[in-house]
Amino acid sequence: MRAICWHGKGDMRVDTVPDPRIEQPGDAIIRVTATAICGSDLHLYDGYVPMMKAGDIMGHEPMGIVEEVGPEVTRLKKGDRVVVPFVIACGSCFFCEKSLFSCCDTTNPDAAALAELQGQAGAGLFGYSHLYGGYPGGQAQYLRVPHADVGPVVVRSDQPDEKVLFLSDILPTGWQAAEQGNIQPGDTVAVWGCGPVGQMAIISAWLLGAGRVIAIDRVPERLEMARMQGKAEVIDFTKLDVHDQLQVMTKGRGPDVCIDAVGAESHGLGSMDAMMDKAKAAVGLTTDRIHALRQAIHCCRKGGTVSVPGVYVGFPDKFPMGAAFGKGLTMRMGQTHAQRFLQPLLDRIDKGEIDPSFVITHRLPLEEGPAAYDTFRDKKDGCIKVVLTP
Repeated sequence: MRAICWHGKGDMRVDTVPDPRIEQPGDAIIRVTATAICGSDLHLYDGYVPMMKAGDIMGHEPMGIVEEVGPEVTRLKKGDRVVVPFVIACGSCFFCEKSLFSCCDTTNPDAAALAELQGQAGAGLFGYSHLYGGYPGGQAQYLRVPHADVGPVVVRSDQPDEKVLFLSDILPTGWQAAEQGNIQPGDTVAVWGCGPVGQMAIISAWLLGAGRVIAIDRVPERLEMARMQGKAEVIDFTKLDVHDQLQVMTKGRGPDVCIDAVGAESHGLGSMDAMMDKAKAAVGLTTDRIHALRQAIHCCRKGGTVSVPGVYVGFPDKFPMGAAFGKGLTMRMGQTHAQRFLQPLLDRIDKGEIDPSFVITHRLPLEEGPAAYDTFRDKKDGCIKVVLTP
């Protein structure tokens, strides 16, 4: 089969690789009909996540048709149309039984390496580094899905792929980000980063009762999408001081909920802390550039909540713990417990309450995927979200 494979920093290639096969009785094989490039894929592309190996198959946002199932699979059958979440969960460990699927204790064969960095290891992930199991990803013609009775959600309606594909990651990630904010009716929610996850967090915030949503970015196309599709007020951080503007907009109180949908590669153009982060990252002295997170902490109202769906890697410098403590902030973060949200969000899509396809700007064949990585990372051609078809 053909698949997009990692061959080093900034080096993606479409290779011919062996077709996946049933390896465990709970596996399924999916023929991929649509897949996407995620912002967190760029952390691999840019070389920020360790333990990648040449030839690793990329991608964790796939959907397709079930071609084969193992003898222990009972929920899926050949011919089912499914969306596959990026988290691989067993469904029966201590954490899965608490619906903390991204904390699954059993699906990461490289758990010892991740635990060395983090204390304990989380679940295996499709198409990510060998810190998370090194599972082949979904930017390919076929995908092996372990624990197939736990992960995929069956799409029984005739909704087009584009409307349901993002159940794989960005829609539940944006939803969890908003839910973690404990949004109360009428709350002001500020979202840093108007990429795909940020856009999903914006629409989720409205559905969870926000009275006001403010979106922060520097890319005109993203800000316009947040304004037109997300009905958000917008701040271009290259033109306005974000803290001062939020203070004005909230009459000196600050937003009730701040969502950092940026993660480890924050730009923060012109700010001293962002320039220091960039310089240190360039020479390997830090793994994360956390300007957006620092700013969210400084801007959030006292007693408010900072929710972090943006991916962080390791040991960021100058984390403002004093501000978080002094202001009595609640911070919630983590990989998305995707399985928890799949059916409820699919129901909302079927009812017409959510149509996440508005974020798609580029539709390309799989063979053009490597060039699309460059376009997406550098925000060329108004690129916000790329969908690939094998």
